[in-house]
Amino acid sequence: MAGGALTAGGLLVAGFPRLAVSAPSAAQDQRILNFALLFEYIEAGFYAEAFSKDKLSGELLEYVSVVRGHERAHVAFLKSALGAAARKEPKLDFGDTTSNPAKFTAAAIALEETVIAAYNGQAANLTKPILAEAAKIVSVEARHAGWIRAIAAKNPAPNATDHPKTAAQVQADINHTGFLRSG
Repeated sequence: MAGGALTAGGLLVAGFPRLAVSAPSAAQDQRILNFALLFEYIEAGFYAEAFSKDKLSGELLEYVSVVRGHERAHVAFLKSALGAAARKEPKLDFGDTTSNPAKFTAAAIALEETVIAAYNGQAANLTKPILAEAAKIVSVEARHAGWIRAIAAKNPAPNATDHPKTAAQVQADINHTGFLRSG
């Protein structure tokens, strides 16, 4: 599945190791927000496609109906914050993940938890004003994760704390999904 990963993402991630040792700056905020925009595009596309395929019902349909709007709002916020510097929307391919309830649920849990780990992993690298805005998104992402875990009859808050991930770890998780297509 990773074969379809977006190769441009690797170029972006190559710059991230320096972020951990540098002071937050506007330029760094821009790189991090563009990285966040990548996974918000994935989530927005994932939920929009799941809704449009009309193969989910009950609690899953309610979840998709609500969360797709949230993810669109996250994309809009990040694009607005980045202006002309916002990355383009990637080509996405979710296969049957958005029409198979079991696959959808597993993928939604993985996506939401990866996004939380990504935001938490970059929090210290953001300037205070941007961190305050990102916190507004990550708290909602955590609610999404808890909600989909509850639907799946899994503990909605299995740990006392969330573990951050580096940009490289997040990119590897994203690549592993096979949802990103180059070209």
